Amino acid sequence: MTMETLSPTRRATYLIRRVSPIWAATVVLFAVSPLIAPGSLNPSALQAMVPFASLLAVAAVGQTLVMQQRGLDLSVPGAVMISAVMVATYTDGDPDRLLVGILLALGVCVAGGLIIGTAVTYLRLTALVASLGVNSLYVGAALLLTEGASTSRVPTSLSDFSLGSVGGVSNIAIVCIIVVAIAAFLSAKTVVGRRLLLLGANPAAALVSGVPVRRYTTAMFVAAALCYALAGILLAGFLQTPSLAVGDSYLLSTLTAVVLGGAAIATGAAVLATAGGALFLTQLEQVVLGTGAPTYSQYFVQGLVIAVAMLLQGDLLRQRAPWRRLGHLLSRQKTKKSTVTP
Repeated sequence: MTMETLSPTRRATYLIRRVSPIWAATVVLFAVSPLIAPGSLNPSALQAMVPFASLLAVAAVGQTLVMQQRGLDLSVPGAVMISAVMVATYTDGDPDRLLVGILLALGVCVAGGLIIGTAVTYLRLTALVASLGVNSLYVGAALLLTEGASTSRVPTSLSDFSLGSVGGVSNIAIVCIIVVAIAAFLSAKTVVGRRLLLLGANPAAALVSGVPVRRYTTAMFVAAALCYALAGILLAGFLQTPSLAVGDSYLLSTLTAVVLGGAAIATGAAVLATAGGALFLTQLEQVVLGTGAPTYSQYFVQGLVIAVAMLLQGDLLRQRAPWRRLGHLLSRQKTKKSTVTP
């Protein structure tokens, strides 16, 4: 039975069951946060956390698209960096050049996505290798553009937008909600989304079904690159003077966010689960730092979270858990005893 054969009610129930674990974990985390790190739920703390969670979610949506196709995109830090640095360097505070700067940042990342997609579909390279090469191109371009020192500022109009809010809701969070909603709708409600899911689940079946595999795969990498570029542009406005290290933290964190929502990776609800993973991870980092732990500890936390999430989603706990084997042996022993006559 496929998702298309289910009734709307059963389909919604199925998607909720897929998405709910990470969101339930997020609710629990927020509930215990004040007990672990007092002040972590203060209005000021939340206002500082939400934009970073939203930026991570936007970038992680792109990583989700790639991981749905059984790949890993290592170009995330370079794409975030080049888009942020390019906007700042090209405009250098001039609002009249902002639109062109944004288009240039988007265009560079689109070109990177095309290179990765072409390398994967025509040259038969893995996404891991192709994206690693493109990430190096991004880094080289940024170094060439800035001569190794990024000191340019973005226009105040961009920083005002990234730092601003509407009705108490951060503008970056609003952009994140729009991106997640569009991605979720396209994945769950359109032919393109269903074809991408089929392509990720069974490329051979997608090819036999008439899906233009190369075109869809390349378009997926371009869409992912656009997500990274958007996150970089918004981050440049938030930081005002982005550094060359601005994208370094986004590789492991995007992977972690997708892994946390991994129960829904093969469904149209993947981006919703990823958004929950981004919020969970950002709040967890804030709680860890709120306890007085050093900054580098967040990388240990991310590694531990990935290990636990993969363990919970793997066969070890679902099928081959020691206590399940023990329970099975005990039940068999009990059955044998019940069949023995005194």
